[in-house]
Amino acid sequence: MENNTPPNRIRILTLNCWGLKYVSKYRRERLTEIGRQIAIARDPPEIVGLQECWTQEDYQSIRDQTQHILPYGKFYHSGAFGAGLVILSKWPIEESSMYPYPLNGRPTAFWRGDWYVGKGVACARIRMGPRSEDIAEVFCTHLHAPYEKEPHDSYLCHRTAQAWEIAKLMRRAAERGHLVICMGDFNMLPMSFAHRLITAHAPVRDVWLHLHPDSAIGPAESPAERARGKPIPTAEFNIRENGAASDGPFNTWRWPKAQQRRLARGENIPVDGNQPDPKGKRLDYIFVGDGGYPPSFPAPKWSIDSAEVTMMQRHPTLHCSLSDHFAVEAVISRRPLSSSSSNETLSSNDNQNPAPERRPPEPPNNPDDHNFTVQPSPLLHPTTAPNSALTPETYDEILAMTEKYMQRERSQRRWRLAHFFTSIFVSIGCFVGVWWTSDTIFAAFILMVVSTLNFAAGVLDGLVGGLFMSWEIRALKEFQWEIQNAKRLATEGLKSLQSDV
Repeated sequence: MENNTPPNRIRILTLNCWGLKYVSKYRRERLTEIGRQIAIARDPPEIVGLQECWTQEDYQSIRDQTQHILPYGKFYHSGAFGAGLVILSKWPIEESSMYPYPLNGRPTAFWRGDWYVGKGVACARIRMGPRSEDIAEVFCTHLHAPYEKEPHDSYLCHRTAQAWEIAKLMRRAAERGHLVICMGDFNMLPMSFAHRLITAHAPVRDVWLHLHPDSAIGPAESPAERARGKPIPTAEFNIRENGAASDGPFNTWRWPKAQQRRLARGENIPVDGNQPDPKGKRLDYIFVGDGGYPPSFPAPKWSIDSAEVTMMQRHPTLHCSLSDHFAVEAVISRRPLSSSSSNETLSSNDNQNPAPERRPPEPPNNPDDHNFTVQPSPLLHPTTAPNSALTPETYDEILAMTEKYMQRERSQRRWRLAHFFTSIFVSIGCFVGVWWTSDTIFAAFILMVVSTLNFAAGVLDGLVGGLFMSWEIRALKEFQWEIQNAKRLATEGLKSLQSDV
């Protein structure tokens, strides 16, 4: 390392690049421009996490352009088509790993692709200085996409389990006394089930919610946000205050096809920032933390300075947005030891005595929303054991959701295996029919085609039901055990506190 002086300030950037090969329009041109914009930034980022950067060509283009400010990088491999995850750093990457999620979609939903890309967590241990405390553990992820609205999303169980897994990784890093930086497209709304699970289970802060505690908890048209009684925000307000880096009117990929065709003809269509924006929402997050609770964690040393939505500029010649998401950037700084008592830090101890103006918005009492409960202070983290941050009732809710999903998968497994065995008998029947119709070539041909297609479909269902679904159910059982164990710890902690009172 050329400079062994550890940094006192870090700028972090996360961006979903929308770089699907053969699918994303102008992929090569847009990702090349993304690399150029990072390289020429006035205040360049020092740690970058990219999602949906699928090809080595695009990764190498970005690396070549940003080599002078981000000399270290890793392209992560996973699944059949790659993870699409990239971490770039100003400082050396000492260790790296790709942690695949145990629950990650279904192979039968091939048109969605979540299972085939092998979604998981890209992990990098970054050395920023000579001391053991000068280590940042960086996580970059892309959670399973929601294809229906909660609580009716059939993949809610998968996304909840993924949130649990990444929270465990962050918690372990914080217990080691390292700075934790987690970023990515989490495909969740603020204060949603997965969001509250992460912030309760790991000693990290959502940087945007930390600085904008009254920001939106969903698009203005969503029931949860309407229940707050807030007016529909303008497009500019949604960017500046709500951090809505997705689905807003500033992003040209959300425009009607007719307007996109005008862009393709060379027109540079302006956007009125004062227009209402009922759809813009926040799906991209940066979580940071370095301890603070329970007593087993080291004292926190970093504070959150700023967070903003960036990379909103359009391609200089195509006039389209650089991705279907905008980037989110945050700046954190190491607080001086002398001012440790006056500065606000990443410590979640602040949650126990929050100032009124810094209190996050209360989730609405909405029957369509999960009643996800965090223990109120001083019952927050009643023991030093992991997983004890939530109430027993919350764990019961997770278990009920998991059991409901498991019953669904077991039912589907039975039907798929039944189809497999039925297809065997149907194919045998077709072969018998061929024997009896051997003098009629056309009929024999039709029976052979039916037998082949039927058996192929049966084998496919047999593999899905017998192998994949059994694998999925076993992963669910592991998740259930962890939740049951966490509930036991939380219950014991509450009883201990009640006996001391």
